[in-house]
Amino acid sequence: MNFGRFLFGPRIAAMIWLTWKAAFRFRLFLVVAVLLLASVVGLPLLLKDDGTARGFTQILLTYTLTTVAALLGLSTLWLSCGTLARDIEEQQMQMLVVKPVPRWQIWLGKWLGIITLDAALLAISGVCICALLEWRATRLPPEEQAVLRSQILVARASVKEKDWNADIDKVTEQVLAEREKQAQTASQTTLTDADRAEARKLIRDQVKAQYEGIPGGAVRVWEINLGLRRLFLRGRPLQVRFKFNSSVKSPSGTFPGLWQVGVPEKTRVWRSDAMSLAPDSFHEFEIPADLFDDNGLLTVAFFNPPDNPTLLFPLEDGFEVLYPEGGFALNFTRGLGIILCWMALLSAVGLACASFLSFPVAAFCSLAVLTVALSSGTLSNVVSEGSVLGTNSDSSEAAKTAESALDTVVLPAFRGALAVINLAEKFSPIDSLSTGRSITWATLGLAFAQIVLLLGGVAAGFGMIVFTRRELAAAQSAQ
Repeated sequence: MNFGRFLFGPRIAAMIWLTWKAAFRFRLFLVVAVLLLASVVGLPLLLKDDGTARGFTQILLTYTLTTVAALLGLSTLWLSCGTLARDIEEQQMQMLVVKPVPRWQIWLGKWLGIITLDAALLAISGVCICALLEWRATRLPPEEQAVLRSQILVARASVKEKDWNADIDKVTEQVLAEREKQAQTASQTTLTDADRAEARKLIRDQVKAQYEGIPGGAVRVWEINLGLRRLFLRGRPLQVRFKFNSSVKSPSGTFPGLWQVGVPEKTRVWRSDAMSLAPDSFHEFEIPADLFDDNGLLTVAFFNPPDNPTLLFPLEDGFEVLYPEGGFALNFTRGLGIILCWMALLSAVGLACASFLSFPVAAFCSLAVLTVALSSGTLSNVVSEGSVLGTNSDSSEAAKTAESALDTVVLPAFRGALAVINLAEKFSPIDSLSTGRSITWATLGLAFAQIVLLLGGVAAGFGMIVFTRRELAAAQSAQ
């Protein structure tokens, strides 16, 4: 409490303490803590993994963290709506506003109180998850424990080859100019803007496929520039992570492939045994240490056997090299920090709704906002297709006109909603933690800036202004 007075001042610290007292008085903290512990401990015991380190970790981290985030998110919305709306409805707020405490400090104190409650619950859940992870790890076979320690219970960063988008765009414009010139010569017509945009998109996809595709019997080489990372990666093994697609299905469901790392006469060379690889899924394999040259250039080659069809390695996530950057404990803490940023945003939304609505209506509106946020996949599909109802060539002209008018209004709203949702959703730490990927301090700082300061700040500013201007006595007499 003294620390809170020093950090936030006596008035805001008093509001934080009142929020904590309310949570314990209504048994909310204890109930949520029991539910979180039951999900953290009970869920991994009920679900069976495949005995591998990766399957074990995905069961333990993915399911437990997802459940923790869901339970904590719902309880945060309920508490943030109830703590303000019920205080107004039960006339307890009138006892506070007559004191020399500005209303914005009351609002801010409740927000910080809910955030600190969430932080305590997250800390309890995190300690239990780590303890259960260590206990369950001892039951894995020794070779899987080694994989767990080297590839999952670490913080691994990644490095990729150079960005090819500028080269692809340059070739696309050259091809488009040539085809447009040929079309004008043949028919003496000029492409419209819509036709040119469609042609550019098709040409770019074709050019991009040339960069991604490896025909049967061909070799694809990736040159990864480690830069200054080479100074601390000496003597440390690295991992290659890749994914490919194929338009042709294999009778066995897999395709053979061979890998080589290093350049003869320049570096040591490592060659893999023949691998049986499934398409449309990520694969990882470890390569020995010190296969890059003195300048930090790591050369990796893949040979696609002649009997294979063309395999496509996506430029976005088809190939990357992973290297150790830190330990799991600190990385896990940063991941929990991002989840806490989500909770701060949810509490700000709940309090903002409760600033001018009754408890049931505020809870309904908050859940509606959460539902929209969780529907980002549907929104993205609608935006990518360019139509809400889909196109139907058999529709009447009146129906097409109505659909066009609806798309004109709804699509910009969906794009705006997606832009806002992506500010918070792109920082999801669960996948990174379950695959041993690094969550850097810069990522956590950016998440705090976008989720808490930007989105949460907008909701908090709106809530404070509305709550400051609200006539509490008039609202109470109307009820």
